[in-house]
Amino acid sequence: MYRVKIISSFSAAHSLRGYLGKCEELHGHNWKVEVVVWSKKLDSTGLVIDFSKLKNILNSVLEELDHKYLNKLAYFKKNNPTSENIAFYIFNNIKKRLNKKINLVEVNVWETDTSCASYTD
Repeated sequence: MYRVKIISSFSAAHSLRGYLGKCEELHGHNWKVEVVVWSKKLDSTGLVIDFSKLKNILNSVLEELDHKYLNKLAYFKKNNPTSENIAFYIFNNIKKRLNKKINLVEVNVWETDTSCASYTD
């Protein structure tokens, strides 16, 4: 099996509903996002997927989040904008845009250098 990982980032603000503590207040992060895909076979050029194509897919999803107040976005009006839910949101939106031959393994969302949430299915 072949695995490919890319990393990108976005900046946004959020406030966690129902959270008792500092994160209940409006605040922001510079999130780092890692995406991992796999395939059993390589394409005719010897790639799982071109890094730039995967980065373009990820960045098109991140554009929806970048420099936004996440709580105001439709998905996060219903779902608390936690790093876990952000990872889920990114995963599902990448999966919709990805060639069916490429398997999406995992999305990791780093809120800080030492705190990460992941989603895989």
